[in-house]
Amino acid sequence: MSERKKVLIVDDDPDFVEGIKAILDTTYETEVAYNPKDGWSALKRGGFDLLCLDIMMGRGAEGVMMARKIRKDPVLREMAVLIITSLREQIAFLFPGQAVHPGFVPVDELVEKPVDPDLLLQKAAAMIAAAEARRAAK
Repeated sequence: MSERKKVLIVDDDPDFVEGIKAILDTTYETEVAYNPKDGWSALKRGGFDLLCLDIMMGRGAEGVMMARKIRKDPVLREMAVLIITSLREQIAFLFPGQAVHPGFVPVDELVEKPVDPDLLLQKAAAMIAAAEARRAAK
C-alpha cells in the first residue's frame, strides 16, 4: 500500500481550517498552520505534496507573499499550490473575464470559499498528479 500524500493547510480561520482538514483527511495526511510564518516553517521541514493557502491573513495579502516566496525557492517551487480564498468578497474586487486573473498570484489553481468538498478533492488529486508528472519529466 502506498504512503498517503501530505497536504499543508495555511489559513488563519480556525473554523474554515477545521472543515477543509476534515474533507482532506479522508484521503490525505494533513497538517495545519494558522499563519504564514508557521506555514513556512512547516514547508521547510518538507515532504508536502500540496499546499492549500489562504490569501488574506494577518496584515493583508500575506498568502500572496508566501506563494511568491515559494515559487522562488529551488526546492518548494515544484510543489502544487492551491489558493482557497474569499478574496473577491473581502476586497469587493472583480477580476476581468474570470474568477481571478491568472497572473495575480503564482499558484497552480484558485478556488473561492466556500469550496465544494468534491471539487476540493478533485483539485487536490489532479494538482498532486500534475506536480508528480512535472518532477518525473525533469
